[in-house]
This record gives sequence, C-alpha cells and structure tokens, in this order.
Amino acid sequence: MLGDTSKWTADEVAERSGTSPEQTKRIWRALGFPEPESDRPYFTDSDVEAVALLNRLIESGIFTLDTALNLTRGVGQTMSRLADWEVATLSPRLEEVAAERAAADGGEGARISLAALLAETVAEDFEKLMMHAWRRHLAVAVSRMEALELTSDTQSSMELTVGFADLVQFTALTNEIGEIRIGDLVEVFESRCHDVVSRNRGRVIKSLGDSVLFVALEPVAAMEIAEGIVSVIGRDARMPDVRIGLATGSVVNRMGDVFGPPVNMAARLTAVARKNRIIIDQHTADLLPADRWETRPMPARPVRGFGLVEPITVRRR
Repeated sequence: MLGDTSKWTADEVAERSGTSPEQTKRIWRALGFPEPESDRPYFTDSDVEAVALLNRLIESGIFTLDTALNLTRGVGQTMSRLADWEVATLSPRLEEVAAERAAADGGEGARISLAALLAETVAEDFEKLMMHAWRRHLAVAVSRMEALELTSDTQSSMELTVGFADLVQFTALTNEIGEIRIGDLVEVFESRCHDVVSRNRGRVIKSLGDSVLFVALEPVAAMEIAEGIVSVIGRDARMPDVRIGLATGSVVNRMGDVFGPPVNMAARLTAVARKNRIIIDQHTADLLPADRWETRPMPARPVRGFGLVEPITVRRR
C-alpha cells in the first residue's frame, strides 16, 4: 500500500528532513499515528519527504509550528476516517474478487491480500478522485470566506445557521434489529442528509451515527435543508422518524468543526421537537421571511446551559 520500504528511524528522519527529533515526533503524532520505537526502521522515503515539506513551510514563515500541527492534525483525522470508510465499503466486494480469482486459479497459491488488491485496483484512481474533490472543496471554502469578508481579526468567527438532525428512538431501535440492518440504516440516513445539505448550499460538519450536524450561510437555506431531511427520512416508512433543531448566531470554525452557542442550542432544540418537526430559536425566526414560513412560540422551558428558552415551531405557509 505504501509503495515503499520502511528503512529510516525517527532520528534518521529528523536528520534527513532538517528538523529536530522532537518536532518529527510531534508531526507524526499530529497525523494520528502512534510513536514508533526510536531505533526501529519504521519510516519510508515518502515519510521523510512529508516531514521535510512541513519543515520548509515553517522555516519560510508561511506556517508557524502551531499552524502546521493544526493543519496536520486535521489531515490526519480526515484521512483516518476516510480510510476506514473506504476499506469498510470496498472490503465485501474485494473479498468476492479475491475468491473469484482463487477459484479461477483452481485454488492454487496464496489468496491475494486485501491490501494488495486495494493497491492494484482502486488506490491510484481513488487518490486522483480525492485530490480533485479536495481542490474543489478548497475553492468553495475560499469563496465562502471571501463572501463573508472575514479577516484574521475575526478568528474565523462568522454568523451561520446551525442545524442538528436526530433520529427518533434510535437507541431502542438498535436493540430490536441486527447490526447489519443498523449499519445500512445509518448509511442511508447519512447519505440522504448529505445529499440534501449539499443540494441546498449547506455543509455537513459531522455525522454521529443517529444524528447529523450541518451549517448554512443563512436561515432560508437551513430551512430548505431541514424540510428536505424531513421529506427523505421522516416520510419514508422504512426509516425512523427524525427531528430537527435550528439556531442562528456566531460560531467559530476550527479544524472543519464549528463551536459556539448556536451549535449547542440546535442540539438542545432537537429534544424539544416532535417527530418529523422543525424547531428553531428566536433569532432564526426573526430572519425568516414571514410570507414563506409561519412561526409560533412554544411555552418557555428550561434548556440546559441557556436557562429559560421559548422554542419556536415553524412550517411553510
């Protein structure tokens, strides 16, 4: 899979890349890998090149060490999840291919490994697809930042509408159906939500199995997303019901995630929502066009972390 042979120790990587052993280890940990034994030839030429690249960017002044480590950590976390997802998705079919090849060979010889099959069949093409998708998403992210006219003084803070979609009684459901069915259900839920969010100019921040966190630049788009999720999930008799909370306000972007009161409020509001309904906060309600959506305040109730809150129900006119 690596296309290379492990030949360098951590100290040798540091020497060849022009950095210190400690900095090399920090970069390696930031990528999400365990720290190998210092005298073990664990690293490849590509590992040396990657560490040297980061070191050149730091020395040029483009990156500080903290910036480099933050970006590296983001790459590591993203690639780790992508790799797990890819292997889990492809493994069943690749196992079939391996069995077909073994049968065609009359059962002679060792069965080809999953790693070898991945490297032979999809690794190179998937790498091209991954780089293409990354460049397209990078262009969108830059355009989004420019549209919001953010400066370094804002520390990536911006006003967004945050949405939280949650499957109803998912925990009880997991006790009633098998693991394979649960896996299929979660896959359908995540893929349908992702399609709806992307179609309506939003962005999925993360999926948590029975819930999806997303953001939109303004409340109207978030409402379109929420209604779309109710349509493709809640109105499908084969799927569990869904409930959605929306909140608008200032959030901070960090490593692809978002933080701030609207994120917490959106999550809290899902507990208030009835099945296949959308609940919003007052700020979101104030920003929605009154000729398109009808809003109605619910009785005030205590919301953890926010005190007494008056949730708002909303529906299209």
